Amino acid sequence: MWIQLLLIAAIVTLGIVVMRKTGADSHLALRRIFMMLFVLAAILSVLFPQWLTWVATLIGVGRGTDLLLYALVVIFLVFVYTQYRRNTVLQRQLTLLARKIALVEAQQVESTEQQNDNSAGR
Repeated sequence: MWIQLLLIAAIVTLGIVVMRKTGADSHLALRRIFMMLFVLAAILSVLFPQWLTWVATLIGVGRGTDLLLYALVVIFLVFVYTQYRRNTVLQRQLTLLARKIALVEAQQVESTEQQNDNSAGR
């Protein structure tokens, strides 16, 4: 009984932490809905472990633990893919930012040299 309460509290807490809005990025409603469904399914799996076995048998997997493993593998692969895409976008943005900074610094150096040339020519 205590382990179930502890697991449910951990699931709810992590679900809230993951779903909270951050200033850096906007969360899509679809992502929040999937997270809420995941939290609900996790709570039901803790409270009624036979439910997971029933769903697994219905799908044709056999055991609930196997279904859970397969679902976690799929979720992990989706996570890796989204992190890869996010990292690629950030690398592109970083490259563009570095180029813009280099151009601005080059223009500043050029304008400083022109001012020095103008004052030396007077």
